[in-house]
Amino acid sequence: MEEFSGTTAQLDFGRSTSLGSNPAIPVRNNATTTPGLRYKNLGKSGLRVSNVGLGTWPIFSPGVSEDQAEAILRLAVDSGINLFDLSEAHSGTRAEIELGKIIQKAGWKRTSYIITTKIYWSTKSEERGLSRKHIIESVQASLQRLQLSYIDIVLVHKADSMCPMEEIVRAMNYVISQGWSMYWGTARWSPVEIMEAYTNCRQFNCVTPIVEQAEYHMFCREKAELYLPEMYNKIGVGFMAWGPLSMCLGDTQNGERLWLPKGSFKTKSQSYSWTEDEVNKEERLEETRRMYDKARDISNLAEKLGCNAMQLSIAWSLKHEPVQCLLLGATSAEQLHQSLQALQLLPRLSTGVMLEIERILDNKPVRPPPISTLALR
Repeated sequence: MEEFSGTTAQLDFGRSTSLGSNPAIPVRNNATTTPGLRYKNLGKSGLRVSNVGLGTWPIFSPGVSEDQAEAILRLAVDSGINLFDLSEAHSGTRAEIELGKIIQKAGWKRTSYIITTKIYWSTKSEERGLSRKHIIESVQASLQRLQLSYIDIVLVHKADSMCPMEEIVRAMNYVISQGWSMYWGTARWSPVEIMEAYTNCRQFNCVTPIVEQAEYHMFCREKAELYLPEMYNKIGVGFMAWGPLSMCLGDTQNGERLWLPKGSFKTKSQSYSWTEDEVNKEERLEETRRMYDKARDISNLAEKLGCNAMQLSIAWSLKHEPVQCLLLGATSAEQLHQSLQALQLLPRLSTGVMLEIERILDNKPVRPPPISTLALR
């Protein structure tokens, strides 16, 4: 037992079991639910999803064969995962085509799994904006590629400031009324945009969104912990998280390999002033040093718990109540199995462990104090 100064909670390392490269639990071939897997209502809807979903963007990447992708999906289903998330932004249309083929081949009952796909648009593509035309055509194309009669949740990937919100919500309501989708949600929307969509839905008697998909991990916490719980309590929008596996490895001066979240280092635009560039460079170097120190401490804590830092990151994310579904990706069945073992860490993330993680990270988001309009006068 190890006690941390300043707290009365304790860490129990006496029951540590190996969750690393030599898994103590073999990969199961029978359809039994993974220990720790739970099913929750998504938002305040009646749709029940597993607390761990399968993000398909790495599964259908160019380096993964069709046989490997099928093995990953079968392991996910056998483990109790019932949600598959698709994203054209990451894997293009191939993910929908390949997933549709695997579903038809496996013969899974349509009632046993949940498909979420995105209406993606980019300013660089021909299909710009979130017009009614683009939304309807995108949903119809996804249905053809998936070879399904309906999609469970259609997510609108990023809001379109050039398109009236009324047009977006009316188009999504039409998609649902036609039976092409059961629900709709958002991805990478701000709380203000989500509230605007909800208000328009109420005003025009349209179906409201049930979920927001956003990044969430140890180094990206503000939106997920401060604002999305408020969205859930006020208007019933749930939270589907991604991010714990979007990590990259960095080299230290000692030759060690540490995980670091992609995008954790904020890149600042170059200015025309060499003095400002020098200041920004020093700030980035200092931020990098602090990040490496935190990553090293988290890795050391994970080692004491008998797991790796990635598994600790997954368990830490699931420990937070607002997370109703956490998306995990994998490029092999073994990698998915290793990630799922993180569920067994949940009972061992006691108050002492969580407080120690908070001490290491030192980035707990705090809502800014309200500004009095009288004080501004």
